[in-house]
Amino acid sequence: MKILLTGAAGLIGSALRPALERDGHEVIPLRRGLPEGGERAGRAWDPGRGWFSPGALEDLDAVVHLAGETIAALRWTAAKKQRIRDSRVAGTRLLCETLARLARPPRALIAASAIGYYGDRGGEILTEDSGPGRGFFPELCRDWEAATRPAAGAGLRVANLRFGVVLSRAGGALPRLLPPFQFGLGGPLGRGDQYMSWVALEDAVNIVRRALRDETLRGPVNAASSQPVTNREFTRALGTILGRPTFFRVPAFVLQLVLGEMAGPLLLASARVEPAKLTACGYGFRMPSIEEALANELARR
Repeated sequence: MKILLTGAAGLIGSALRPALERDGHEVIPLRRGLPEGGERAGRAWDPGRGWFSPGALEDLDAVVHLAGETIAALRWTAAKKQRIRDSRVAGTRLLCETLARLARPPRALIAASAIGYYGDRGGEILTEDSGPGRGFFPELCRDWEAATRPAAGAGLRVANLRFGVVLSRAGGALPRLLPPFQFGLGGPLGRGDQYMSWVALEDAVNIVRRALRDETLRGPVNAASSQPVTNREFTRALGTILGRPTFFRVPAFVLQLVLGEMAGPLLLASARVEPAKLTACGYGFRMPSIEEALANELARR
């Protein structure tokens, strides 16, 4: 297939592109701003200005849309939250409305979302049929997915992949968590009983690959391991693999003091997600357990 990829330089995108090329697909990054060398040097867009380079969305079989402002880099100031929202909701709506107007739109749109859709739900088992939670992050994810409706209305098969916490030594949460554990200062966050739904980077890539070719995958799809763990279980597994103690619990109020509003949905909220649609279509996780995923990533250099 000829596949347009947004967010090609991100954590998932940078691993996905070579995997798709090994599959024999032609992968075309959609870059932000004017490419070096002018418009003929590649396909580009500027979501803030509503601009695409000429022909950027023409002659495609599928689009994989992973672009968005980083969520976990800074405290959530009002300005940061607006950038997060605009990059996901407004950017996705622009892309999908433009795809919908094409004389020959691509057949499929695989669009990123997040398990933040569900909010803080304790031990409730959450499938794709579960409703959204409350607060900034669930409402963001709800509107992010809703922004793909113009594409679905134009006949594209749209799959909204609700990614769990992506575990990779190359980026995301894991490199930020490692230093205190390596110094023997790791421990549970808050009460430690909150569920963490996660996915190994290798599986995140393979789920996108599966979604591109599997016609049964459409609408929301939980892209998270079938074995979610509590924060305490994650802490124990990481400490065991590193050979370090995990006694230093970090109280919730300390996390909220340091990280502000971001601490709640990203570190303290509980989401026990079940990948019901992936299970139904027969997808087999390469890294089903947290121990396997952490050991695999920590073996990388």
